This record gives sequence, C-alpha cells and structure tokens, in this order.
Amino acid sequence: MPPPAVPDTARTPRQRYRAQVQQEIKQAALAQIAADGIEALSINAIAKTLGMSGPALYKYFRNRDDLLTALISDGYEDVAEATRTAAHRAADASPRERLLALAHAYRDWALAQPHRYLLLAGTPAAAYEAPAHTAESARKALGPFLAVLAEGRPWPAAEPLYDEVRAWVAGTPEVADWVAAFTPVDDPVPTLAATVLAWTRTHGIVSLEVQGLYNNMGHDPATLINLEIGALADAVGLPAGT
Repeated sequence: MPPPAVPDTARTPRQRYRAQVQQEIKQAALAQIAADGIEALSINAIAKTLGMSGPALYKYFRNRDDLLTALISDGYEDVAEATRTAAHRAADASPRERLLALAHAYRDWALAQPHRYLLLAGTPAAAYEAPAHTAESARKALGPFLAVLAEGRPWPAAEPLYDEVRAWVAGTPEVADWVAAFTPVDDPVPTLAATVLAWTRTHGIVSLEVQGLYNNMGHDPATLINLEIGALADAVGLPAGT
C-alpha cells in the first residue's frame, strides 16, 4: 500500500520542496502524455522541460514505471473525488437518479481529460504492471456506486455472476472490508455484483467514446449511458421516485 498522506503543515521544508518538485514532474509528464501519447513518456524529456538532469529526476521517481504508478494513483483519486462530489450533489434524488449521476460524473471526468482516463483504462506502457495498491485506489471511485446499489434487490438473472463474486469476496478480505465501508447490507454479493455491472457498462461506453469509436455514428453516448444504467437500475429494482 502507498504511504498515508502527510498534512502539509506536518512536513519539513525539505519534504514540502520534494512534494512540490514531484508535483511539477507529474504535471510535465501529463503534458507530455496529452501531447504525444503514453508511449512517448520520457524521463529525460521531462527533466529537460524542468531544467533538470535525468539523474536528478530519479531522486524523485525511481524510474518511468514509478512515475506512471504515481500518475495512475492520482487519476483514481481524482475520479473518486468526482464520483463523491456527484453523490453529494444528488443526495436528495431517487436511487435511480443518483446512479445515473455517478455514471455521468465518471464520463464527464474522462472526457475532460482523456489522456488521464487512458492511463487508467488501458495498458499505460509496454511491460508495465501496476502495483497491487492501485486496485485499492480504483475501488475508491466505485464506493459511491456501492452505496446506491445497496438499495436495490437481488437480480435472479445475475446468479452466475453472484457465484463468482462470492468466491472473490471470500478469497479477498480487503474487498469485503471495502464493501462493508460503503454499505451495511448483510450479504454484500448482490450489491458488489451490481456495482461490477454498473462499472462495466459505464466504462465500456466511455472507453469507446474516448477512443473516438462513436464518431459519425449519429448518436449521443450520453443516451447510451442513460439506457444501459437505466436498464441495470430496473433489473435490480432501484426506486425511481424520491
């Protein structure tokens, strides 16, 4: 797991300087990715942009993969904040409307910064393997989905998925803890399975849109979000009224 965040006021001047330089490096890396794609990411080019030497930059990130991991973790934290904000703004809406708000918040975040979304949605670079702790960051973005879908009911047609999710929860204690943090349900399996389905549908639509695969097809991907997430809300019985 990554180390816990340290409040800025608790940091020494040296630590604050280091954090500032790391942030500048990440911003330069994101600018490079936005301009030329993930595969073009170059430690030496970033160092040159910042007026540093390559070896000096390695004092802040061990290698390119370490930098990619930091960018991915930041991306998940950012999209998690977007879904939390959407959940807060829609708190008084019906469960169905809240679920749609979360899906659209995910889409809006991706469209606003597609280069960051692609860091999360695909293979960032050849031979790169994300550390296990990035999965924990990813789950944060889905927490609000869990909270809404806990208000639904089991969906008989999803029973094959329930069996797989049940085995996943049994073998992965941190997943059970994550679900418990967002929902008080006795059996987390239907809620978690519905969340997986909501993410799959939303992520699939958004990924195709970000890659431009809906271009010239004559429909609005937002309509697909409404239809797919609406159908899931119907399947699990999420109330449409407040």
